[in-house]
Amino acid sequence: MDNKVIPMSGNVKCSCGSDIVGIFPCAGASNVGQLSNAVAIELHKQGVGNMMCTVGIGGKRPGLLKSAEGCESIIVIDGCPVNCAKATMEEAGIPIGKHILLTDLDIKKNKNLDLDPSQVKEVLSKVSELL
Repeated sequence: MDNKVIPMSGNVKCSCGSDIVGIFPCAGASNVGQLSNAVAIELHKQGVGNMMCTVGIGGKRPGLLKSAEGCESIIVIDGCPVNCAKATMEEAGIPIGKHILLTDLDIKKNKNLDLDPSQVKEVLSKVSELL
């Protein structure tokens, strides 16, 4: 796996103005955890930033830590108030530029892991407004 930080392409940037933005989602065992991951994938595809491995940070994998430390800005997307992704980054000493909590966007947490593409699109729109 290549752990290099890839600068965002073209003129697409998050509103933080950084050239290298790391996106670290929760990928928990709930609808909001999976929505967090799906939104991070879409933000990555749109060039907002580079989706990175949150669990690798928790596992203290050297290459992944180095990649995160090389980011100019970090976006953390948590599904629920347990804030696992945020806690993982804090534990590793990685400063968070923007923390988004999906349950704060009026999304109710449940155990349904089958995501509705229209809901992913709706949540992506809400998250994009916050960036």
